[in-house]
Amino acid sequence: MPQTSLRLATLSLALGAFAIGTSEFAAMGLLPWYAADLGVSEPEAGHVVSAYALGVVVGAPLTSILGARLPRRRYLAGLIGAYGVMNLLAALLPGYGTLVGMRFLAGLPHGGFLGVAMLFAADALPYDQRAKGVTQIMLGLTVANIFGVPLAGVLGQSLGWRWGFALPGALALLAAVLILRFAPRVGVDPHARPLQELRALGNPAVILTLLVGAVGFGGIFAVYAYLSAAMLATAAPPSWAIAVTLAAFGLGGTLGSIGAARLTIRLGVFRAGFWLMLFMAATQGFAALAVGNWMAMALSSFVLGLGSGLVVPLQTRLMDVAGKAQSMAAAMNHAAFNAANALGPWVAGMALTAGWGWRSSGLVGIGLSLAGLLALTVAWRHARGR
Repeated sequence: MPQTSLRLATLSLALGAFAIGTSEFAAMGLLPWYAADLGVSEPEAGHVVSAYALGVVVGAPLTSILGARLPRRRYLAGLIGAYGVMNLLAALLPGYGTLVGMRFLAGLPHGGFLGVAMLFAADALPYDQRAKGVTQIMLGLTVANIFGVPLAGVLGQSLGWRWGFALPGALALLAAVLILRFAPRVGVDPHARPLQELRALGNPAVILTLLVGAVGFGGIFAVYAYLSAAMLATAAPPSWAIAVTLAAFGLGGTLGSIGAARLTIRLGVFRAGFWLMLFMAATQGFAALAVGNWMAMALSSFVLGLGSGLVVPLQTRLMDVAGKAQSMAAAMNHAAFNAANALGPWVAGMALTAGWGWRSSGLVGIGLSLAGLLALTVAWRHARGR
């Protein structure tokens, strides 16, 4: 495949990842605005975030099975095209219930697209450069948190929250067109057996690794989902502070991923995971203490992002234990983190509803990180036993 065509195909896939990252995290940053406009409380509006996450959890295995015998080019374009349509419908249709439903449907293509896009980009490169292809797709998610999410936040605050969903919807449709134009035409694998992908879900090592992400990562989302609302309610920030805070999370995530990769190489999967989980708990404690001071809360967003590097050792572990079910494992890894995206805001929302105050989201985060640490210990003991 010519080098220029390869770059354009990879950029098309990365644009799809950028649209997904923008939509997923903008929904958290814009929570106070659509809660007020739709006449619901912040904890109830958190169900919009949870509905998307549940859509990812449901959609990851389904799309992996249904897409096993489809040409990857059309499969990827179809998934990101459907994603764009659902985001635009979320922006256009009225009512709280409709928004929750559209966000659930938008979550269905998330895991399948990102998982297969990473494998697609990796397979387009020589074997010793496969990690570079995966990184290029991940860059779309990282850059989305630095630029896309703050831009969606600015549009949402100035023109109305619906623009925060319309922007990634339009970008997703553009990505679908570009994928059809530039991605190589690869035939269908005649030996593909879709149901064999489900074997990954019967592998205890895979399940334990996914459990660590599903529980442990919930702490980050418990804090991040309500960070904008807590800042507005307690700190009287300037108008630009929310966008800066969202960008700080993305910058922290970028640096955290780089640092986590080096830590994993140096210490191994499990030792790196233990240290990163403890660091995550500490950042959530700092977030609880920072409530009421908008500058400290912006800094807490940055350090929260640093903790997101936990994805590196967990993804590495999945690659080691998934065997031939790499596609399912890649998709389910995104499902696990979105299960955390559902769990964290849900538990934090209950704490807020119970009247525990805005600091409670950080305390919930600490509890979920410690639970993730326990799950990691179980996974480590299982690996030793094998």
